[in-house]
Amino acid sequence: MIYLKAANYDDICKEYEFIRDLPKDENGFTNPNFGCSFEEFRDRVLRSYIDHAQGKNLPEGYVPGTQFFLWDDDEIVGLFRVRHYLNDFLANGPGHIGYGIKKECRGKGYASEGLRLALEEAKKLIKEDEAYLSVHKDNPASLRVQLKNGAIVHHEDDKEFFTRIRIR
Repeated sequence: MIYLKAANYDDICKEYEFIRDLPKDENGFTNPNFGCSFEEFRDRVLRSYIDHAQGKNLPEGYVPGTQFFLWDDDEIVGLFRVRHYLNDFLANGPGHIGYGIKKECRGKGYASEGLRLALEEAKKLIKEDEAYLSVHKDNPASLRVQLKNGAIVHHEDDKEFFTRIRIR
C-alpha cells in the first residue's frame, strides 16, 4: 500500500536512511542533509521537520511546511514537501510542493501517486485555490507527473516550467 506519512520520531531509522542517501541536489530537489550523521538527523534535522510543520522555529525567509515521506508498505520511496503558503521567493520559484523519489524507485509510478496524495494533503494545508510547482526543463518525467495530476504550464523561463494545479 502506498501512503504519505509526515516526518515523525516513530520512523526515525528509516527516515534517517532515506535522508542520508537522498542526493544533495538532483533535478532541482535539494537535500541539504545528505550524508548527515544519525545524531545530527535525530537532534537537528527531524526536530526541524516537525517544528516547521507547526510553524515553529522557522529560519528567516522560510514558511511553514510539512515533510511527507512516501511509503510503499514498510519502505520509504520518496519525500514530498508541502509548503503551507508562499512568500515571494517560493511564488516565483519552487512553489508549494517539491518532491524527490529514490533513484531505484523511479519509473514505477511513485511520483504520480505521491503527488496525488500530496495534493490531497495540500487541500488541508494550503488556502489558495491552486498549488504552484516548478520543474527543471531537463526533467520531462517530472513534468509528465505534474500534467498527469492536472497541472497546466502557467509560464516558463530558460531553465524551468512553472505549473499550477487546481486543488479547490
